Amino acid sequence: MKIINIPVPELQIDFSYALGQIRSVYLQEALSHTVEAVDLRLLDKQLSDLVPQEMLKAIAKCGLRGELIFPVPCLLEKNPYLLGYYRLLLGFSQKEFYTSKFGLSGFRSMEMKGLLTRKNLEAISFLCNGLITSFCALVNGIGINRLSKELLDDLTLLTVGPQLRGGANVRKGVAGIVDVFEAIHNIVKHAAIESTTNKIKIKNAAGREVLIEFSPDPDIVIREEMSKDNMRNIIAIEVKAGTDFSNIHNRVGEAEKSHQKAKSVGFVECWTVVNVDRIDITMAQRESPSTNRFYRISSLNNKNGEEYTDFRNRIIALTGITYK
Repeated sequence: MKIINIPVPELQIDFSYALGQIRSVYLQEALSHTVEAVDLRLLDKQLSDLVPQEMLKAIAKCGLRGELIFPVPCLLEKNPYLLGYYRLLLGFSQKEFYTSKFGLSGFRSMEMKGLLTRKNLEAISFLCNGLITSFCALVNGIGINRLSKELLDDLTLLTVGPQLRGGANVRKGVAGIVDVFEAIHNIVKHAAIESTTNKIKIKNAAGREVLIEFSPDPDIVIREEMSKDNMRNIIAIEVKAGTDFSNIHNRVGEAEKSHQKAKSVGFVECWTVVNVDRIDITMAQRESPSTNRFYRISSLNNKNGEEYTDFRNRIIALTGITYK
């Protein structure tokens, strides 16, 4: 009998984790969290002012709220990353969307970095109007009777797929974040009460819940729930998975920018994990003084040695779980 040898679908495994991160930053999950954080009266008013009434009434008959399809200023101001959600829903790649041809070249930082510049803020109503016009054409083209929340999610995923497959750097970055997330999961799994592809919930020795989850910036965050709606920011982890030694200065500098923001919102510890074994720690500390600890992905993957032991012990101590 002929032996059939199908390789391990490593890329698809990486994508499953990447999709978990993307859902929390760009897809309906991110939109839902943002809606919870804005004034619903303002949201409804802006939808009413900017979106044709017949369109809002039509999608309401399908049981859909307007913001699932139509962007308004208060949402993009609260969470600039959501421009990525609406781009994905329209089916455009980043390369074709953020061009001078569309008048969108200056808005790329909203999706990529979550930054809303003063210039973008001044133009955000024009941005929303342009997007709403395109979305009206999308709804009419699909047909009201075919609209559903599930279909909208499927449409965004159809755009995400080629984006994830598009470049080795993206895959390498995703794989690095996954490696660190898995290393943490292996350390805390005995205390886990819930685990998904993008979030781990554990209970520490004090009986409090601790969340470990993907984040847009930094890549992984660990937070402790002190009381309802009151979280203590414990660890912010930035993962730089590039293997090019000559570019390590730039990557550590990027980590510094992320950690400065993390420190400003109260994170106790900021860690940078790199994929270059020959890193000069003295240099790295100069490039990123906000980084409390530097680790290497290879050490975390090996699960032994002083560096891994330090990583494990600090995760256990700072989350407050018991040693197994």
